[in-house]
Amino acid sequence: MRTRLFPMIRTLALPATVSLALQVLAAAPAMAQDPVKVDAKHYKVEFENDQVRVLRITYGPHEKSVMHSHPSSVAVFLTDGSTKFTLADGKTLNSDVKAGVVQWEPSGKHLPENLGDKPFELILVELKGKHTAAKSK
Repeated sequence: MRTRLFPMIRTLALPATVSLALQVLAAAPAMAQDPVKVDAKHYKVEFENDQVRVLRITYGPHEKSVMHSHPSSVAVFLTDGSTKFTLADGKTLNSDVKAGVVQWEPSGKHLPENLGDKPFELILVELKGKHTAAKSK
């Protein structure tokens, strides 16, 4: 019985191992979308708890990031700026903002770029938990 059992375990274990490996590899890109991990040059965590994560975002003139995502957030612009966002579907959105503006940002994936000749800075308060699905009022 022992000799029959080992080949059967080996036959069942190999597909399960391959499946697990593929799941881990598929999850890696999703985990890599955290801007702090994929673009530490521009994103710094200022504060974090179980409710929010507060990021300081700074871009030099004409600098761009990499594709990443944020949960629903509140942006507080510290400087004037002209930006371009390339979305996951390839569409682009240009935006001019003024220092002092506060705005709601729904969750999403994008690649930001500072189009201006001056540094651009903002604070982004990312919401965690059930708040991430909240809609703008």
